[in-house]
Amino acid sequence: MRRILIACSALAALMALAAVAISGAATSGAHFKSADASVNDSGALVVAWDEAGLGNENITYSLTADATATYACINGGGNHPKAANKETHAAQVNTGGSFQSKNGRVQASLTAGPLSPGGFTCPSGQRLVLANVSYSNIVLTDTTNGVSTNLGSTSRTFFPL
Repeated sequence: MRRILIACSALAALMALAAVAISGAATSGAHFKSADASVNDSGALVVAWDEAGLGNENITYSLTADATATYACINGGGNHPKAANKETHAAQVNTGGSFQSKNGRVQASLTAGPLSPGGFTCPSGQRLVLANVSYSNIVLTDTTNGVSTNLGSTSRTFFPL
């Protein structure tokens, strides 16, 4: 009877270890195959990625970046007057999302920004435009598995000043 009890205990311990190894193996190889940062036509940061080595579960991501946006006033002729009617804002942008992994892989994108012009306005006869925007220290993190990738910086100029 004692041998049977020892054998059953050993078998239960072995099954528990196997279950932990299988569940851990699904996410232990999480890695970004690719990730790209760009600025869309409205000045927002868009980060698209492909992450593999995941289980078939929801994966939560966070995106952070340091942002700078310069707003300016453009006259009816499409020019920026020589006056100092422009304003630059700097702050951090962030967003997040959860995506369902399929076959151990997530291919998705997140969008953040641009910074708003705040209370900056233009005189009558001129229109407010986003002249340029830049994002630096762009970091995408898979918070479910603790995997991050740093995408450096990206920028775009809409109106040269």
